Amino acid sequence: MQRFFWAVRSYLFLAYMAVSVVPWATVVLLVSIFTRGDRVYWLCAGWLTHSISAARVICGVRHRMHGLDNLAEANRAPAVIVLPKHQSTWETFAFPGLMPHPLAYVFKRELLYIPFFGWAMARMDMIHIDRTRRSEAWRRVAEQGARHMKHGSWVIMFPEGTRAERGAKGEYKAGGTRLAVTTGAAVLPIAVTSARCWPRKTFTLRPGVIDVSIGPLMPSVGRRPDELMREVEAWIETEMRRLDPEAYAAEPVRPTADPATPRP
Repeated sequence: MQRFFWAVRSYLFLAYMAVSVVPWATVVLLVSIFTRGDRVYWLCAGWLTHSISAARVICGVRHRMHGLDNLAEANRAPAVIVLPKHQSTWETFAFPGLMPHPLAYVFKRELLYIPFFGWAMARMDMIHIDRTRRSEAWRRVAEQGARHMKHGSWVIMFPEGTRAERGAKGEYKAGGTRLAVTTGAAVLPIAVTSARCWPRKTFTLRPGVIDVSIGPLMPSVGRRPDELMREVEAWIETEMRRLDPEAYAAEPVRPTADPATPRP
């Protein structure tokens, strides 16, 4: 019975998004004829924030923030690349309303073909790439990422590339830290337990609390991209286990040496 109510509330939430995105995207398309830049960005961010609010009201999905002192420190940095854990659609919708700077997402260009939602995204100044043409994609990320950060935006990239199951870890790719080392930007790791309430590959949302933990700002100057990404990965995955221990309870425990046992 509980799952039935979750499903009903989830379909109401999805219906709200489907109905609201049409007029909102239409306004974005009309406004973008006359102006671009921040006005279009904040119009789109407004719909995303409304959707997150709808998830809270309709489905009981709330969130709480950790590490706000780290976010305040990042806000004082000249350039920042945000590197979050990726478990759900929730964080892609929520982050524009949680971060103190406009965000330039790096995303696959196929999303631009989604009716209304993708059309509105196409009017925003984001970094969409063709993942089948890797060298061209990297050049686009490097050029446009540097331009966005020069104008005060933060670039956001999901190191795992795609959404991971709750309690799982994808392969952390060094594209974000490579951009950081190339531009001198600092990186901001973020742990987020969104799969607790909105697992991937499902439209059923579960009521609960999503924890968003802002990590320490990590300078990139003098670092190697792979080394810096390992530090990002270690912080995020350690924090994920602190925030959502139930999800990692099945992990095998690594044996530790008994200090009283002599070693050969």
